Formats: sequence, structure tokens, C-alpha cells
Amino acid sequence: MSDAHIVYLDGETLTPAEVIMVSRQQASVEVSEDAWPKIHAARDVVDRILVENETVYGINTGFGALVHERISQDDLAQLQLNLIRSHATAIGPAMDVEAVRCMMVIRLNSLCKGHSGIHPDCINQLATYLNLGIHPYVPRIGSLGASGDLAPLSHLALTLIGEGEVLINGMQTPTSEVLEQHEIFAVSLTAKDGLSLINGTSQMCSFAILAHQLLGELLVLADVILATSMEARKCSLTPSNPLVHNARPHPGQRTIAQRLNTLLADSPIMNSHADCDRVQDPYSYRCAPQVHGAIWEAYHRLDEMIRIEINSATDNPLIFPSPSQPGPHEVVSQGNFHGEIVAMVCDSMTLALFELGSISERRMDQMLDPSRSELPAFLAQNSGLESGLMIVQYVAGASLSELHGRAGPRTAFSTSTSAGQEDHVSMGATSAWNLLEATQHLSEILACEAMIACEALEQEELKPAPHVHGFKGLLRTIVKPLDGDRSTSKELIELSHQLQNGGWLARLEAEYGRLSRGEDFF
Repeated sequence: MSDAHIVYLDGETLTPAEVIMVSRQQASVEVSEDAWPKIHAARDVVDRILVENETVYGINTGFGALVHERISQDDLAQLQLNLIRSHATAIGPAMDVEAVRCMMVIRLNSLCKGHSGIHPDCINQLATYLNLGIHPYVPRIGSLGASGDLAPLSHLALTLIGEGEVLINGMQTPTSEVLEQHEIFAVSLTAKDGLSLINGTSQMCSFAILAHQLLGELLVLADVILATSMEARKCSLTPSNPLVHNARPHPGQRTIAQRLNTLLADSPIMNSHADCDRVQDPYSYRCAPQVHGAIWEAYHRLDEMIRIEINSATDNPLIFPSPSQPGPHEVVSQGNFHGEIVAMVCDSMTLALFELGSISERRMDQMLDPSRSELPAFLAQNSGLESGLMIVQYVAGASLSELHGRAGPRTAFSTSTSAGQEDHVSMGATSAWNLLEATQHLSEILACEAMIACEALEQEELKPAPHVHGFKGLLRTIVKPLDGDRSTSKELIELSHQLQNGGWLARLEAEYGRLSRGEDFF
């Protein structure tokens, strides 16, 4: 674990970048001094309720449909244990360590907001696990997105009390053994602790934030690849004239037009055909600011939602201490655990990624068809004898089909549970996971377009614009120019991975200049 950076958690100021740093074990966590008074004040409310023997949901009642079952003082600890054990029923493949750590830090930050009433021991235990690299084994499938991510978070909570399993070098190991090795005592749950740990949107947020992190670079690289295709196809930059986009001032559209102007303004290729007789380019080029712009707006909404959600209290009931006027009004049963906002925004983003993949595939078709591109058929060295990059477009189409299957909203399905008490659910975890998987398919499609566009540029004697030239050079470290037919499978796979994770955008911007993120328009 790196101690070079500490992320201070206060329930108010956590950023997506900090979540990613913690998830990658590049930073440790510490509860902010400003958070402790709020945490203690909420816990004091729970303690007062117990002392005065009031009946309050989540503290001394059953859960869900069993809300009217009063639990005796002697059974409150057992109630919390039973809750965790019974709800730890998730199935499917294990979440990877990065996703689990995202979930842990998001849950911890929510508890630090000071509305949960959880005992400080649970907060300290969760922070200790993150800093020591103790990672709960959490099967991915089981959340309906209301009441929060109950089943996955219960597997996390099991490990805090010394039960369940943790991941050590990818292997499942009993938590009790690991705690003994580290000389850590398991937490003893008290009233409301279990419910506070498992009732919230932390799993769905973890998947959403991982997708968000990948897309922050991938969507900008998609415009670099678009510019590369425009150079290869000798398209006009006129449709990106600011006058056009000021006449229809959607912020995403204006951002993409600004990027394209930055990317292509100094292009010798563009300048060479400035006075050609081609009046209009195909829509997949000419309307790119409008299409890519709508997708960038969807990403901006995803970013906005995540920043709010990771700094929100999402369990139930919530506690709003009123020391001068204590009473039942301090505990409010409500629905912040419902993941509808996460689900709908993730569904919208997934549909946007399909649109981006779709327009990318159409540009490939334009470059590979000699009747429209005026380039060799399928960019083959010896068309007829060789197929060139014909099947690269097929692969893009197949991956686009996979992406199309993910474009339907997961939010559109709900099911009634808990004897009708929980009669509408969000499927937020499913939506967010679907978005994360869709991001992989998009990177595959963009890898295909990048390979085709850079190969098409091999037919051009003039040097492309600086960013495009730099991008082509990076791609050539993975994909060599065609000198005859060969399998490009491994190259496409590696290129897809590089587009997601490789830091190419940072290198391009460091050398050739930063590309707009829309700061002037949003």
C-alpha cells in the first residue's frame, strides 16, 4: 500500500479520481477529523433510543416486510448478525480487487457523512482493511438496486465481523485466518450497524466509477481516431466551423467541434484539398460533432451523477441529530438506497456508447470501399489476391452487435420483493455492470477504426496533423503497416487494451497540446 497519498474521507468531498487511486492501492485512507463529530452525534441518537426503549425501524425492529416485529434489547446484536448472514447470498463470479476496493471506499465515505448512526468501530475496521489490503470475497450477482446492494455488501460486512472469506493472491481464504495473521479483532456489531453497512448504492457506484474512469480517456481518443479517419478520407473541416455550432449551441456538440478544430487545424492533408469540388461528406463524418457531442453530454451527466452519489448517505433509516430537541423525528425512514438515478444514467451512457460504436463502424465502411474512398479495396496491397483489412470491419460489426445487446435499458425491468414491501427496484448494479462491459466493446470497435484509418493514411504522401501523426506513431508500436495478409487478432486485442489503459492521451496532449473537455461550454 502506498503512503505517498492519503485520501481523507468526510462524506462530502471525495472525488472519482481519489476513488480510483484507492482502488489501485495508490493511496491509503483516513477518516477526516471533521467527520468524527457527525459520526458520534448520529451514534448518540441510536444510543439514546436504546436507553429510552423507543421503537424505531432499523434499530430494534425486523427488516423489510418484518418492520412491525419488535426485537428485545437482549437480541439486538443477534439481529444484526442474522441480517448480515442471511443477506450474504450473492452468486456468480467474484468482483475483482479493484472493484471491491471501490465499493469499500464509497461505502466508508457514505458512513462518514454522519447520517447512519453506525458505531465508530465499524468505520475504523473498514479503513483498516483498505489500508492493509484485506479484500472481501464478493460474488458479483445479487443486488436489485433497492434496498441498495444488499447481498454484495453483506459479503463485505461478513469479513468485518471475522466471517466469510477474503481474497489473498486471488484465492479465497477464511477471514478469521487473515485477521489472526494481522492481529486484528473482529468487530462486534451493535444496534443498526449491520443495516448501515449493507444498505446503500456502493456496488453499483463502484462499477459506474470504473466505467467513468475508462471513458474519460477513451471518449477523447475516439475523437482523435475520428480525426485520423477524416484525414484518411480527405474530409472537410468546414462542418466544425464555430459559427455552425453557435447556431445550435448544445455544449457537447460545441466541445467536439472545438476538439476537431484543434486536432486538424494544422493539417497539410486538409489544406491540400481545401478547394476540391466535394460539397458534402457522408454523415458519419459531417455529423460527427452532433453525434459525438451527444455522447460527451451523456458522459458529463455520468460524471455529475457519480460526484453526487459517492458523497451521499444512501442507507435507511437516516439520522438527523437534534441534540436540543431529541425525539423520534431524528430518525427518518426514506428511500435514498434506491438506485434509480444510477441505473438510468448508466443505461443512458450505455446507449450512447452503442451510438458511438455504430458511427465508428460506418466510417470503417467508408474507408474500405474503393468506390467511395478512392483507396485500394480493403486497403490490401494486392486486392483480389489479398483481403487486406476486410475482416477487421467484420470484427467491428460483431463487437457492435454485442454492444447492441447491451443498449437496452436494464432499468426497464423491476420485480416485487420482500412480500410486496419492496415493490419497485432499480436494477442499478446490473445497469452499472452492463455499462462497464459495454466500455470494453467500445474499445474493441475503436481499435478496429484506428487500425483501418492508420493503414489508409499509409496511402497518403503528406504528413497528417500533429496529434494524428503522434497517434499514428503510437499505434505503429503495436500494429505494423500491411505488407501482405496476416492475422491481426492479437494486435487488435492489444490495441483495445491500450486505448483503455495505456495513457496514450496524456502522451499526445503533453507533446501536441491539450484537447478541450468542454470547460467553456458546460
